[in-house]
Amino acid sequence: MTKIISEIGINHNGSIELCKNLIIKSKEAGVDYVKIQKRNPDVCVPDEQKSKRRNTPWGEISYLEYKHKIEFNEEQIKELCDFCNNINIKFFASVWDLDSARLMAKYTKIAKLGSASINDLELCKLVRELFDYVIISTGMSTEEEIEAAVEASKPDVIMHTNSTYPCDAEDLNLNYMFHLKEKYPNSEIGYSGHELGLVTTFAAVAMGATWVERHFTLDRNTWGSDHSSSIEPEDLGKLVNGIRDIEKATKYKVGPRILFDKENIKRKSLRKVNL
Repeated sequence: MTKIISEIGINHNGSIELCKNLIIKSKEAGVDYVKIQKRNPDVCVPDEQKSKRRNTPWGEISYLEYKHKIEFNEEQIKELCDFCNNINIKFFASVWDLDSARLMAKYTKIAKLGSASINDLELCKLVRELFDYVIISTGMSTEEEIEAAVEASKPDVIMHTNSTYPCDAEDLNLNYMFHLKEKYPNSEIGYSGHELGLVTTFAAVAMGATWVERHFTLDRNTWGSDHSSSIEPEDLGKLVNGIRDIEKATKYKVGPRILFDKENIKRKSLRKVNL
């Protein structure tokens, strides 16, 4: 079965109650995993960006202050893990730095390296050491950068991604998944989508993606950088149901045509000659 990830990311805007609500809605939609992003802003925010001012729900504050506002501490991470365990849904995070990788490894055995992080080869190596299951995304990367990241992280899943938020359909280049599958036969190939709508994500599954990730929000008009390229609860449910239908429709191996029982009924009623 295709593994489906509801990428909450930073769409919780630093509210643990909102995050829990997003998790509940993800569970109701039928996804397999929920994921957030975990970073140490002091390490991850570039020095030239730290003091820049930004209008936020907390007023005008520095970019560094804003990034701290939307981060969960270790106690909150543990609370979210326990919450997910209680409602029986798997929880993990994209880790952006060494500190975050070490923290998340205390609570989960799966981790993701997002597109912005796969050029950090020290992080790639540490994540491989700390976690049983590693996923990487390939957005904003050259072929050479992807090769180096794969060598360092030895990922279980490589996700094709275009990191434009939102991404135009003409830039998705879904055929790149075939290239990844041929080049890295020991890894599963997935798809992390930032496009509007669901059709091209369905296409990715039909083309062989065994993992799918989409950003999730309760309301695309909510304040925050990722909400506009996220899908809402109704569409998340449609995504899950559509993927499950695609799995049913493609479950048979390539071979001679199968005549199914229900079709045989029509054959008997419509064919003038039945041999």
